[in-house]
Amino acid sequence: MLPLTVLGIETSCDETAVAVVGEGREIRTNIVLSQLDEHAPYGGVVPEIAARAHLDHVDGLVRRALDEAGIGLGEIDAVAASAGPGLIGGLLVGTMAGKGIAWAAGKPYIAVNHLEAHALTARLSGDVLFPYLLLLVSGGHSQLLVCLGVGRFVQLGTTRDDAAGEAFDKAAKLLGLAQPGGPAIERAAQGGDSDRFSLPRPLKGRSGCDFSFSGLKTAVRERVEASSPLGPDDVADLAAAVERAVCEALVDRTANAVAWFVRHYPEGRTLVAAGGVAANTRLRSRLAALAAGAGLGFVAPPPALCTDNGAMIAWAGLERLRLGLTDGLDAPVRPRWPLDPQADSRKGSRR
Repeated sequence: MLPLTVLGIETSCDETAVAVVGEGREIRTNIVLSQLDEHAPYGGVVPEIAARAHLDHVDGLVRRALDEAGIGLGEIDAVAASAGPGLIGGLLVGTMAGKGIAWAAGKPYIAVNHLEAHALTARLSGDVLFPYLLLLVSGGHSQLLVCLGVGRFVQLGTTRDDAAGEAFDKAAKLLGLAQPGGPAIERAAQGGDSDRFSLPRPLKGRSGCDFSFSGLKTAVRERVEASSPLGPDDVADLAAAVERAVCEALVDRTANAVAWFVRHYPEGRTLVAAGGVAANTRLRSRLAALAAGAGLGFVAPPPALCTDNGAMIAWAGLERLRLGLTDGLDAPVRPRWPLDPQADSRKGSRR
């Protein structure tokens, strides 16, 4: 039997992305078209602008991805599209494109959970076996989950308010830096003095695996207002303080999850970090040390696979296809789509 090949489409936020991925972890093409210039004048993602940009570009990117992969529609085995969570306008564009292509080519359609795609990316970039512990950190999500298998997740903790990536974005905006905020903060922090400004580490030292970043955002705004006008050294030092605070808060909460994971899943061997914030070098280094201290391996996908991309959608689709998990052309989009729907009923039990 020939190896499976899946076309993946990602349009959940402000990147239009298309990829072709093969069963042997072969990324035959992975194209990501950013919308940064379209949204820059507004200081954030405008859903209507994002949806229109997806509509303008998705068909052309599909053609380009197939051409670059040297493959025709008849040679793919399925079409996967991000069906949630995310901005509903963008999700509709990508899923309708995916359904149309699947129908025209007579191929299965697979509705992919965007968060599951991030969660499974470590299995695309490396040989990671279930179960593993996942820190999923992005602009919209901060979660700790046990990944038991495809479609099988146990949430240990989530954010009580804002996500880590949102804290980076807000801090970058206050400091006059570019978006997305995470990479901008990391660049500005180089050479900065992280000890100069005192910032909180939300929930640090407390039990449980939840996160909170709203207080950190408020503290950054107060420091900026107290130090204005900001000079280059001020920006570098504040950026360094923000990066350190976010990373220490994430590592502290992850340490609680690691302790729980090794007790309840002694067969588990790996701590994984995924999502856009997982591209941060400081965070990767701290998590690697945490994992090593607990006798776990540490895996984070290459930075290009941490941010939103079509390869992760195609790979998640391929994982589901191998298990016979396909969807009808009436499959809905889901602006909210938790990986662990039962998490709220178990709240407070992961201590």
